[in-house]
This record gives sequence, C-alpha cells and structure tokens, in this order.
Amino acid sequence: MLAEYTGIAAMMVIGIVLAGALLGVHLLLGPRRRFDEKLDPFECGERPIVSPRQRFSVKFYIVAMLFILFDVEAVLIYPWAALFTELGWFGFIEMLIFIVVLSVGLAYEWMKGALEW
Repeated sequence: MLAEYTGIAAMMVIGIVLAGALLGVHLLLGPRRRFDEKLDPFECGERPIVSPRQRFSVKFYIVAMLFILFDVEAVLIYPWAALFTELGWFGFIEMLIFIVVLSVGLAYEWMKGALEW
C-alpha cells in the first residue's frame, strides 16, 4: 500500500533538497552589497509617492469580499449546469434558492452603496 507513494515521497524529498541547496549556494556565493536604493520599496521603477504602509479604505475590502462571494457563485453554477438534466427539478429548485439568496444580498449591497466608489 505505501509502495504506491514512494514516487511522490521521492519527488518531495528531491524538491526540498534542491530548494535548500539553491538557497545555500545563494547565501554562500551571492553578493552582499547593501545600499539605500536596493532597500527602497519598488514601485514600477518610480520613487514611491505615498508610504507603503498606507491604510486602505474599508470599501476596498468590501468589494474584494463581494468579488469572492460572486466568484464562488460562478464556480458552483458551472457544475450544476453540467448536471442539470440529471438533477431534475430538485436540483433546479435548490439552485433557484441559492441564486435568490445571493441576489437579495447583491440588492442589499447595491442599496447600501457598497458598489459605488
């Protein structure tokens, strides 16, 4: 039973050893020069305009969560559509309930102005 996993274990060991060896070679042979321009945050080759520690607006996070929510909806609708004929009316009603709940959530967020910048 465990003999089936020896190939996977060997590949993991080779990957870990190779990664460690490359990091070790870099630490031994790599340059150690430090200068101010190298330590500055990189922003497309330009000097940073604002601090990289600047706080983001809460609306950014709300839009990100809404994107994840509706992305998950799309991920769940594709398999349902592929099995639509096999699921029958039960699958149709379940997906209808799912879409109605998400639509109510979208309407609520729209009314609250979460989608406006």
